[in-house]
Amino acid sequence: MVRRIVIVGGGSAGWLTAGLIAADHQGSSLQVTLIESPDIAPIGVGEGTWPSMRDTLRRIGVSEADFLRECDASFKQGSRFNRWVNGADNDYYFHPFVLPQGYGEVNLPEQWQAQHPDIPFADLVSYQPHLCVNGRAPKQVVTPEFSSVANYGYHLDAGKFGAFLRKHCLEKLGVHYVPDNVVGVSSHDNGDIAALQTQEHGALEGELFIDCTGMQSLLLGQHYEVPFISQQHVLYNDSALAVQIPYPDDNYPIASQTSSTAQSAGWIWDIGLPTRRGVGHVYSSAHIGDDQAEAELRRYIADTGGPQDIPQPRKLTFNPGYRARFWHRNCVAIGLSAGFIEPLEASALALVEMSAAMVSDELPATRAAMDIVAQRFNEAFTYRWERVIDFLKLHYVLSQRRDSDYWRDNTAAIPDRLNDLLTLWRHRAPSRNDFNRIEEVFPSASYQYVLYGMGFRSEFSYPQPRQAALADGYFREAAALTRKMLGALPDNRELINHIKRHGLQKI
Repeated sequence: MVRRIVIVGGGSAGWLTAGLIAADHQGSSLQVTLIESPDIAPIGVGEGTWPSMRDTLRRIGVSEADFLRECDASFKQGSRFNRWVNGADNDYYFHPFVLPQGYGEVNLPEQWQAQHPDIPFADLVSYQPHLCVNGRAPKQVVTPEFSSVANYGYHLDAGKFGAFLRKHCLEKLGVHYVPDNVVGVSSHDNGDIAALQTQEHGALEGELFIDCTGMQSLLLGQHYEVPFISQQHVLYNDSALAVQIPYPDDNYPIASQTSSTAQSAGWIWDIGLPTRRGVGHVYSSAHIGDDQAEAELRRYIADTGGPQDIPQPRKLTFNPGYRARFWHRNCVAIGLSAGFIEPLEASALALVEMSAAMVSDELPATRAAMDIVAQRFNEAFTYRWERVIDFLKLHYVLSQRRDSDYWRDNTAAIPDRLNDLLTLWRHRAPSRNDFNRIEEVFPSASYQYVLYGMGFRSEFSYPQPRQAALADGYFREAAALTRKMLGALPDNRELINHIKRHGLQKI
């Protein structure tokens, strides 16, 4: 029987996993232990989440107001992409979290092209880009915790988030905490892990071991030597320079979206927290040197109102890719130990949430059942990692930029799966038939936002003029909602300041 789960590694991945499993199985005989090295600091730059994080935090039983206060968190309503299409100053589009008005009821892309081709697709079919441009919050002061007027996720301080989750897991969920270094692995005769040898606490036994040790992948990668499948031939970014930037004053607007601004050989993220901005340049070391990448980062910060004397950026390197298997024998990897592609579209924490939820939901009762669960887990997450790669690559392959080898090379390397979809989309819009799993990483609506935001146009094989009036009704509905919400929703900073003082209503 699986009665003892041992998680190695803390940070967002370890503590989210511990929290989900412990909360779901509270009151049972299951014991969750987390070993965290006091000598290894978490990477701490994963600051963007999806709306799924609201459900995850509710599931583990935290207060949204406490989370917002203690993690220096703000609201995220999607992503804005600047200069990805042609590099011009007025080149931008949104990938909002709200589904298009009439999504699934009418062929919106066809009618958009026929009726309003000069209006950006997302701006026509959704009110949320307008909320972002005007700095509006996604809810009102009377909206209960985790509920929304407009769908939202969060921006957060990753270091504070890990500490917040640890406190909740230890005080409310009964997770056993061992601050120690793992120095060895003991195995059963069949190859399963029997126990982890620690420096100060001796052997810690368990039936299921979860590897949250980051890129070192201590158990799955080092102990079991599960191969790593690099994707650098598809997505070239392998380096990042990250820095924290203060606001000019305490009342400076907090952005309601992650901004991603294309550069000569990568892109710059810009995330607004209540007390600062988190800014970083993700780039390909094969296409640009560190000094030039830093110069582009500093130029961006100066151009967006930041100070000239920024701290020295923190350099991060990574090999984009994922493990050939994620669950091997009685060990499962979650987080960076399973893989990492790049920060675009903030998929890292979302995959942690999905992984931890599936482990908790499908927790095998016996060792025999574990092999079945492991096979299903591996199939599900191989599919999901492939979908992440396809979706991220979609942003690059449609670019019209030819101003550097980076952009020229990116339009040439297209995964076969994505190439097949692009062939279909030349004559029809992305649909639910293209992504038909119950829990897709990205829905077809997300592909529509990016595809048509990047300037792609479909030549619809079977036009449906009868849908024109129906679509026009949804376009007008989106416009009416835009006017209504702009008048009713508070400023982003205004709402966050209110929550810090007064909290939110409990559901």
